[in-house]
Amino acid sequence: MRILSLTCVFFALFVIILGAYTRLTDAGLGCPDWPGCYGFAVVPKAEEKVAAANEAFPERPVEQEKAWIEMIHRYFAAALGFFILIIAANAFLNRRKSPNAPVKLPVFLLLMVCFQGALGMWTVTLNLMPVIVMAHLLGGFTVLSLLFLLYLRLTPFQIAGGAPQLRGLAKFAALGILLLVTQIALGGWTSANYASLACTELPICEGDWSSRLDFGGAFSLPPAENYEFGVHNYEERMTMHVVHRIGAIVVCAYFCWLAVMMWQKSGSALIKRAVVLMMGVLAIQVGLGISNVVYSLPLTVATLHNAVAACLLLVMVFITYTTYRKN
Repeated sequence: MRILSLTCVFFALFVIILGAYTRLTDAGLGCPDWPGCYGFAVVPKAEEKVAAANEAFPERPVEQEKAWIEMIHRYFAAALGFFILIIAANAFLNRRKSPNAPVKLPVFLLLMVCFQGALGMWTVTLNLMPVIVMAHLLGGFTVLSLLFLLYLRLTPFQIAGGAPQLRGLAKFAALGILLLVTQIALGGWTSANYASLACTELPICEGDWSSRLDFGGAFSLPPAENYEFGVHNYEERMTMHVVHRIGAIVVCAYFCWLAVMMWQKSGSALIKRAVVLMMGVLAIQVGLGISNVVYSLPLTVATLHNAVAACLLLVMVFITYTTYRKN
């Protein structure tokens, strides 16, 4: 169970990276139906199948590259769901042999991955509705975090020389998770509305940006038949981008304060290494965010921005769990 849960952590991280790559290459509707692709289990390639697909979906003719990107993401996501099903079934069937082993967490994890599958379906059937796309992103991060939490639950370890007062800091670490998840959600909303390049200057935006902010419009959902490439105007997208940048500043400041507090109060080398790792990952994430603006959203950098956000969340889950349960 422990080895399988750790394997699934890496697998889930890979699925998140694939999802980011799918979104950033505009392949979210590479297959306009679900769960297949133009009615087939694989991307249609034969001329007669392509012709049938184009006839069935005349508004979205087959694009092989985008369709394969979308389907590969679905295949790996389905495989992850299968592995989580094995974890949940094993935990449920062996609950009498191992009464102290977690059961509720694997079952909840299975329910969460099923809901994540439904979000994936709605992402396609509702034509990339931003709130669904953002929820799908958060669902992926939730599954990843739960898998890592399960791994920590199954791993017996204790803080060597840990200070009891660290337990008091656990609530501040949990608040750090909340702030980080909020920032991830803001990034998901910005990306889902194609607002990542709404500001092309640093530190904020070009021109008289402050007088053009539109918070009401930025966080509304205008009705539309298709949300691909966004439906908000420039002022609304700029507001999304500005709020995401301000959120980054808040998260950075809070994490720096948290790192100082934990370093001062901890006598544990494990916690100090985790704090150093947290600050290192945070620095990389900030650098990637700046690079996205300076270099106009390169595909590799934008994909890594999602991956490193996931890694930072895992570090925070480790710190919070360890300070709360392992003193």
